[in-house]
Amino acid sequence: MIRHMTCLLLLASCSTAIFAHGNNSHFPRTQDVTVRTTKVTDNIYMLQGRGGNVGAVVGPEGILIVDDDYREVSKSLAAALKELGSDKPRFVLNTHWHGDHTQGNEYFGKDSTIVAHVNVRKRLLDPPVIFGQRTPTYPAFALPIVTYTESMTIHINGENVRLVHFPNGHTDGDSVVFFEKAKVVHLGDTFFAGRFPFVDIDSGGSVQGLVNNIGTLINMIPADAKLIPGHGSVSSHADLKNYHAVLTETVKIVTDAMKAGKTLDEIKEAGFPVKFNEAGSGFIKTPQWIETIHRSYSTK
Repeated sequence: MIRHMTCLLLLASCSTAIFAHGNNSHFPRTQDVTVRTTKVTDNIYMLQGRGGNVGAVVGPEGILIVDDDYREVSKSLAAALKELGSDKPRFVLNTHWHGDHTQGNEYFGKDSTIVAHVNVRKRLLDPPVIFGQRTPTYPAFALPIVTYTESMTIHINGENVRLVHFPNGHTDGDSVVFFEKAKVVHLGDTFFAGRFPFVDIDSGGSVQGLVNNIGTLINMIPADAKLIPGHGSVSSHADLKNYHAVLTETVKIVTDAMKAGKTLDEIKEAGFPVKFNEAGSGFIKTPQWIETIHRSYSTK
C-alpha cells in the first residue's frame, strides 16, 4: 500500500497537463490558456484547453457543452464558446466527477443547468482522495442540479442528446453522450485515445468494467460515427476497437502472470511487448497501468 501511494503521488506531481486529474495545482490562475476548437460536424465542435475535451452542440436554441475543463481554463473556454454563439451555455453535462472535466462548473454553473449521473453529484459533495489530494466540496451552484440513473435525453438545436450511464468503468458515475442525429459520441474518460486509461478504483472504477463497457459501446456506436474521447484527438469507430484490443491484451498479460504466481514487481519488470510502448507514453505509463490492473483484479 505504501509503495502504491508513493507511485500515485509521484505520478500526480510529474504528469503533463493534458492528462492531469483532480486538483489542478500545476498552473497558476493568471496563466493564459489557449483553447483550440475543432469542427466535428456542421454544428458540433470539440474544444481543447488544459484538461478533458469539451464537446459542444450549437444553434439558435443555445449551446450545450459536455464537460468544462479546469477552472483556470473557464474564461478562455467562454471566449471560444462566444465565437460559436454564446459564452453562457444553456446546459453543461458532466461525464464524471474529476476536476479536469468539472471545475469549470464554478464558472458556468451560475448561468447554466448542470446535468450528470447521480453519482457525480454525490462525488462532488464528498470528493474522494485522488492522487493523495482531496478536492474541496463544490459550492451548490457548481453541482449538477439535474441528475439521472440510467439514461436521459435533452432535445436542443434539432439534436437528440442522449446521456447513458456506463457503470463502474473509469468511475462509478460515467456518462457517454450520444449526439444521435449527427452520429457523434462524447465518451468522456471511458476513452483515452491511443493511450492507457486512468481507472479510478477509489471512485468505483474497475478495469474489467471498463473493458466490458467499451465492448458494449463498440456494438452500440455506428461504424461511421465520429468519437470525442476524454483526452486525445477526434477518433473513429476503428480507433475505439483498437483501444479495446489494447486493453484486452494487456489485461490478459497481467492476469495470466498473476495466475502463474508472479509478484507485482515481477510483472512490472517483465512489462509489455514493444507494440504497447506508444499506449504507455501518455498520462498513465506502463508501470502504472500494470499496477492498476493488478489492484483491480486483486480485489475480486
